[in-house]
Amino acid sequence: MEHRGRVNLVATKNQSCAQCHSDLSAANRDSTYAKHIRSFADGHPEFAALRSVAGKPANDSTTIKLNHALHMRLIRRGPTGPMVQLDCGDCHRTSASADTHWEFGDENYAAAMVAYTAAQQFEPGGSRGLPTKQPWSDRQLMAPVKFANACAGCHLLTFDKRFDEGVPHDNPKVIDAYLAKKFAGYIAIHPAELREMQDPQRKLTGRVAGPVARTVSAGQWVAERVTVAEELLWHKTCAQCHAISVTPLQDVKIARWNVVGETRVSAAESHPSAEGVESKLPVIAAARIRLQWLPHARFDHDAHTGFSCKSCHQNAARSTESSDILIPGIAVCQKCHAQGSDHAESRCFECHTYHDWAQRKEVKATFTLPALRSNP
Repeated sequence: MEHRGRVNLVATKNQSCAQCHSDLSAANRDSTYAKHIRSFADGHPEFAALRSVAGKPANDSTTIKLNHALHMRLIRRGPTGPMVQLDCGDCHRTSASADTHWEFGDENYAAAMVAYTAAQQFEPGGSRGLPTKQPWSDRQLMAPVKFANACAGCHLLTFDKRFDEGVPHDNPKVIDAYLAKKFAGYIAIHPAELREMQDPQRKLTGRVAGPVARTVSAGQWVAERVTVAEELLWHKTCAQCHAISVTPLQDVKIARWNVVGETRVSAAESHPSAEGVESKLPVIAAARIRLQWLPHARFDHDAHTGFSCKSCHQNAARSTESSDILIPGIAVCQKCHAQGSDHAESRCFECHTYHDWAQRKEVKATFTLPALRSNP
């Protein structure tokens, strides 16, 4: 009688669930689940995502570097932009609101196709073989934070003063091809830049002045520009948010004047993609963003829209490490969800559905329908 369909629970009393969950060891002494849960306030353990493992505190396994505390203070919008005050809703919205205008996003990035997959972005939910509970509405869970919607308006991916736009937010192979195409198109229109004058500010005091100009081929010019742009991107722009492999990056002596002879280093010597040599590109670690922190329970953000984000996610304002888990603990939920007419519902069915139906055993049919009898 406690079931409604194959999953949902009817609003039963806690005692119905406690008949088994108050002493699970009676049925299975080796169970790894909490064995003595009588109600949400009595015996219910801390949420699994927040429990320590082998004595180590729980942490977010994402590789994305993010300082929440910094972003929740007045912060400059881009390298030269105005100071702005971000709000939680500027980055975190339910799926139903994800298609609305994003103040700090960029429509060009939002419309772009990318080479990386969802498996590289997101960490699968669920644990211990249990299936993840699927949301019943697109207002239940927060949509994943994306660079195009929440970051692109401030974190510009510009790479050279000759261009206003930035590189694609994509993997290094795509970016390398984009840079080569972009610079090749530019130098075809501006061939005069193949002859370059030395910047006088780079001369060292006391050095005998050498050649002050040089002329290179279009291929070498492109190779040099790509290498210098990638040095900026891999070492600073991308590394600001992403974990990048420790594979040695390319020698960037090219496009810099030799202090001895005041000449330029050959692109074929320094840039691996020049002269037909395969480029050695860094590896960007998979983001592994967690989509559901309570994958085996029902939680609806839409039912909590009357509360400010900070009232539940109190640690966000002081979190400086991306490894911090910022979901509220059970004590925060118990402030409202408790027994009594002046509190929100706290019985088991409020968050839980019935067991793991993937483990059900099929019943072998033995009954037959009675033969139909017709009156003469």
